[in-house]
Amino acid sequence: MNCMKILGQKLTSRDFDRQTAELQVRIAILNRFTTLGIPVTRPVG
Repeated sequence: MNCMKILGQKLTSRDFDRQTAELQVRIAILNRFTTLGIPVTRPVG
């Protein structure tokens, strides 16, 4: 939940369905950042 707060303290939507969609977008962004931050290792030789 701490990482969710990095992308904004509050949900901007008031409708529950839109809040759900907003959270899913934020989670997708965080997952993408995590994927980009994982190093790719390849064997040498």
